[in-house]
Amino acid sequence: MQTMRLILLGPPGAGKGTLAKPLIEKYHIPQISTGDILRQAVKNGTELGKSAKTYMDRGDLVPDDVIIGIVKERIKAADCQPGYIFDGFPRTLPQAEALDRVLKELGTPLTAVINMEVPEDVVVTRLSGRRTCRNCGALFHIAFNPPAQEGVCNACGGELYQRDDDNETTIRQRLGVYRQQTFPLIEYYAKQGVIKTIDGAADAKEVAAAALRAVV
Repeated sequence: MQTMRLILLGPPGAGKGTLAKPLIEKYHIPQISTGDILRQAVKNGTELGKSAKTYMDRGDLVPDDVIIGIVKERIKAADCQPGYIFDGFPRTLPQAEALDRVLKELGTPLTAVINMEVPEDVVVTRLSGRRTCRNCGALFHIAFNPPAQEGVCNACGGELYQRDDDNETTIRQRLGVYRQQTFPLIEYYAKQGVIKTIDGAADAKEVAAAALRAVV
């Protein structure tokens, strides 16, 4: 089976997590989130994990060199031999350049970078409509997945609320940060000839089918 080393790019609310699922199932590869591997490295007490913890305990951003080191450790693991999917990494051009150096050192080039294009108004509609249960954390959407009773969780009867970062003002601020940081990555990977752009605003099944076609 073909090795699949993938990066998912797309704004908040693009559906990167949803898209990752069919790719994981088809190619039997892990999804790698920097947040998850940072927490795991801290839990395991590795040297890089201890270094990351000093920054996290202070509420500071973990420096790129520490993140890259932890990423390198993770992709050398046995379950990454068939490949992997990066979700939310790299976020910036320096991270992308550092990742390229690691991949070159390991002799494991990227297969593709899937860029999910979603209009900003669609992102705002998706995220601002989300509601979360205060009790069990279940997620709903007032348009796409409404609860049976408004404001009440189907699963446990808890109160549904809108997270602070799901209001329109905050969402548009997050999109501004995304444009500033991530758009240069699209150009960077386009020059390498590995970027595959798909319509992330389409139906979830159509998005998955387009992504699978893009990486064949």
